[in-house]
Amino acid sequence: MSIEISQFFQVFFDEAEELLAEKEKLLLGLDPASFDMADIDAIFRVAHSIKGGAATFGLQDMTGVTHVLESLLDRLRKGEMALTVDHIDAFLTAKDVLQMLLRVHRDGETTDQPAVDALLRRLNALADSAAAAAAATCASAAPARPAASSPAAPAMRIVRITMPGIADKDMSALVDELGLLGRVTPVDGDRHAVLLETAETRDDIAALCAFVVDPELLRIQESAEPPHSEQPAYELFDPPPVPLPVPLSAPRSESGSARPAAERPAAAAHDKAAHGGESTSIRVSVEKVDQLINLVGELVITQAMIEQRSHGLDPMLHEKLLNGVSQLTRNTRHLQEAVMSIRMMPMDYVFSRFPRMVRDLAGKLGKKVEFVTQGAATELDKGLIERIIDPLTHLVRNSIDHGIEAPEARIAAGKDAAGRLTLSASHRGGHVVIEVSDDGGGLRRDRILAKARQQGLAVPDAISDAEVWQLIFAPGFSTADQVTDVSGRGVGMDVVKRNIAALGGQVDIRSAAGAGTTVSIALPLTLAILDGMSVRSGDEIYILPLNYVLESLQPRPQDVSHIAGQGQVIRVRGEYLPLISLRQVFDTNSVADAAAGIAVILEADGCKAALLIDELVGQQQVVVKNLEANYRRVAGISGATIL
Repeated sequence: MSIEISQFFQVFFDEAEELLAEKEKLLLGLDPASFDMADIDAIFRVAHSIKGGAATFGLQDMTGVTHVLESLLDRLRKGEMALTVDHIDAFLTAKDVLQMLLRVHRDGETTDQPAVDALLRRLNALADSAAAAAAATCASAAPARPAASSPAAPAMRIVRITMPGIADKDMSALVDELGLLGRVTPVDGDRHAVLLETAETRDDIAALCAFVVDPELLRIQESAEPPHSEQPAYELFDPPPVPLPVPLSAPRSESGSARPAAERPAAAAHDKAAHGGESTSIRVSVEKVDQLINLVGELVITQAMIEQRSHGLDPMLHEKLLNGVSQLTRNTRHLQEAVMSIRMMPMDYVFSRFPRMVRDLAGKLGKKVEFVTQGAATELDKGLIERIIDPLTHLVRNSIDHGIEAPEARIAAGKDAAGRLTLSASHRGGHVVIEVSDDGGGLRRDRILAKARQQGLAVPDAISDAEVWQLIFAPGFSTADQVTDVSGRGVGMDVVKRNIAALGGQVDIRSAAGAGTTVSIALPLTLAILDGMSVRSGDEIYILPLNYVLESLQPRPQDVSHIAGQGQVIRVRGEYLPLISLRQVFDTNSVADAAAGIAVILEADGCKAALLIDELVGQQQVVVKNLEANYRRVAGISGATIL
């Protein structure tokens, strides 16, 4: 049967995003001096997959760009030209242009046509220069394939591809695409079948047919039929009106490698059709996941209500009911953990954005930087992941601009010319700790103190290094000698700290002169579920985030002092902390005497304080809702929950 392909637009957009990200990752890993030809083959297949999908949906601008890109990549695969840094830069620019065109069709943005035209001229120029170089060599000399650890090309074979019910216009477009994999000939008496002479795998063929043929109907079989000598009896659609550097030829994989990870999502459904297996993943919109999490949150609240009401029941008379409530509690907890894990995403989603930025920024500043990631599989809540990108971007840019020295300065200091920038993530307790480390010159204590005094900050000489490092988070603070388009304006680090604090996280800095700097960010695993300490003040119950609680103690009268016009302080092991009474903050009918209450010691942003309450109720997980969005802003309250 014929299917309406417009319903797959969003699928194509999602797949294209993944393919472009994979392409950039492969390109950043290429070294012209020594590379694996399998990577070039994988990049070619990415371009080919995007071209096939774009052509199917009639996105001629994307089809035109990928057609030219694909032709140039094919010449590299065949060894007709040598890979250079210029090629890699041009291919990265092509990725940016394709990303822009994708946003044009998906989000309705305006096409940057000059960028498209400039890219096509650049790709054509690379093809022309390679053609000129080839013409200057001896005509009898066969072009050598670049050094690559690649086995011999697999043998050609003939496969029969049957597509029942496919429309003629779709068949014409598909035959043109299949021509990229080899020679296509019709099957006598069956206009829905063709013979393909190719060396490509069954998976590659299925992936190419992805957006035209219903996976359940596609049949790919080895064939003993000899291909006909006549030309294919199909009228192929014309290629887009774009100047092509070289004629497009059928690709042959000389690496013999398996399909790259970039193509697996695109062909997951077709693997099922080809091999009879079940798909291992499905796409679900974020809105549906959030709705599920909200419902589970309400279920957790309801379960807590039932459990609370059942505490007063006689266990002998209501044994079965209490057992059922206990089982409900366990199942709800497991369900909550399982649903929350759906929102968890690997940190690689964030880390993968930085190799390109590091490469471009280091080149712009004339520095050499080796970028290393660790713990990319560490998972974090999706809401946190999306909001951590900007702070990490500031930190990475600062490390490259201010931290890592120029090559000549590093060599003079006895270091390698290339600096090392490490981005890592790991689980520590109930937190995810993300660290940005460099082996640069480190923070200069004297310069930071001098700048702080220049800005009017009262800073004594005897403060610790940790306190000095915290000064760089002050608004408008910068020790840069000059302002550049990268940094130096004193904005960024204060935003980093403010954004991290808004996520319930903390920022810590460690630095040593000449050895480098490490900025450590500790974040809660999720924003939706909070581990809290329940406390009572008067008749009201409040929840304190557990990651802020250090300890609790019974104040002694001699440890509490009054400061005129400043309130109360409490002495804890020789350290004086401000004593904040919930009774005064929220006007509750709690105890007025500090010695009759309990002091909970809290720490946030490196500062400590004591909170005076009436009673510690207990520790529990709570589902937090945004109070400002559902009611109004209340000073001192970050959210609300139902116990």
